[in-house]
Amino acid sequence: MSLRSNVLDLRKRKREVQKGGGDKAIEKQAKMGKLTARERILALLDKNSFHEYDLFVEHSAKDFGMESKVLHGDGVIIGTGTIYSKPVCIFAQDFTVAGGSLGLMHARKITKIMDHALKMRVPLIGINDSGGARIQEGVNSLAGYGEIFFRNTLASGVIPQISVILGPCAGGAVYSPALTDFVFVVENISKMFITGPSVIKSVLGEEISMEELGGARVHAELTGNAHFFATSELDCFEQIKKLISYIPRNNGTKAMPFPPKLPKKGRKIEDIVPGDPRIPYDIRDIIGGITDSSEFFEVMENFAPNIVIGFGRMEGDTVGFVANQPMVLAGVLDTDSSDKAARFIRYCDAFNIPIVTLEDLPGYLPGVDQEHAGVIRHGAKILYAYSEATVPKVTVILRKAYGGGYIAMNSRHLRADFVFAWPTAEIAVMGPEGAANIVFRKEIAEAENPEEMRQQKIQEYKEKFANPYVAAAQGYIDEVIEPRDTRGRILHALQVSENKSVFLPNKKHGIPPF
Repeated sequence: MSLRSNVLDLRKRKREVQKGGGDKAIEKQAKMGKLTARERILALLDKNSFHEYDLFVEHSAKDFGMESKVLHGDGVIIGTGTIYSKPVCIFAQDFTVAGGSLGLMHARKITKIMDHALKMRVPLIGINDSGGARIQEGVNSLAGYGEIFFRNTLASGVIPQISVILGPCAGGAVYSPALTDFVFVVENISKMFITGPSVIKSVLGEEISMEELGGARVHAELTGNAHFFATSELDCFEQIKKLISYIPRNNGTKAMPFPPKLPKKGRKIEDIVPGDPRIPYDIRDIIGGITDSSEFFEVMENFAPNIVIGFGRMEGDTVGFVANQPMVLAGVLDTDSSDKAARFIRYCDAFNIPIVTLEDLPGYLPGVDQEHAGVIRHGAKILYAYSEATVPKVTVILRKAYGGGYIAMNSRHLRADFVFAWPTAEIAVMGPEGAANIVFRKEIAEAENPEEMRQQKIQEYKEKFANPYVAAAQGYIDEVIEPRDTRGRILHALQVSENKSVFLPNKKHGIPPF
């Protein structure tokens, strides 16, 4: 055959393989409201940037009639491309080919691109749309999952790992997304669970739909397994692109800087926080008064909303924000919010992203439910995360900072680099009302008018302890600042801390309170 004939034959073979499971399977995928694996990759990556590898890989299974089946690409597409000109590695399971089931060669393709991502130090994006392990291949399928999980763990904290759930992701397959940094889900498309509705019905006699069991909203709002929720696949891809713009390509670099911009005009943070500490406000308004263009990319927006986490930019550089949300449960810390914040803190620390903490909380949430849910262990995670973090850490106390919550939210005692407080800050072991009831119990009980005495003692406690000046006198607060100066003080602190160096004890690794 001539070279031209060979090239034409190659093109023909490519066209055939690129159809995946064929026209009927593609049509069925479209009827489910889903894009194909190839369409997803092309929609996410920069135009004409995708380069595919292992296009002609086939399965090698021979049992249960598999020897006569042709599974193009073995049900997964892998390759490299760019997002905003930043290189990424990507794989997408193809549900049109054997339901995207994972066999030996399918897994080898995924692990190959994972190895490439780690070697090249670029982000890895995995699009999951699979019926699970390919039963016909037996233990080889399980081995494939194990190899993927091992690489997820190896790459953790080295390169960003992003999972996108765009179809079923069941059984052992769910553990790969759980090991990655960010999980994206789409309404009415994403389904993620260990055991499906049929198994639950046969074992427990309970009836539940796939959506109710492991749909997108379940994981975005209840379980915390998903970090981003979208209403369509294209909306999801825009979220991924935005995330990529905020994070570095690996742990040896910093996020790409953007041109510096001021917050939007009219964002006066001194007018946002009410004078009465019992009146709530939206902490995101404060963040918007600090960040460039008042932009904030929130992570896990719908889970544990009593704490807010996400990325913003200050003078063009990415900053991670952790902030109590007075609008929800007065911003208290509990089991879920502690988990949420701790994981985000560790991500920022692993990828050289400075952390700004905005504090306004009455402490940890009391109650039997919280105690029995393990708030001690979960609450310790945020203490551990802040303590081990070596990136620049800046804290601003806006109002309440009581008890263990004061310590946990990046206090000086956990080695915050800079701690600022507004004049409205109240730093104490507990709130004035509770403290007065304990400290002045005898005087209140013996008074002619106990309630009048109680109010008098509450005011006495406020004047003596519920302010920032007692802590400032001990050097626990670096500076009491005017609210309007907040952005400037944070920027200066980050600039001073840019080349921060920390010397830690030599150890293999710590033992966080998992």
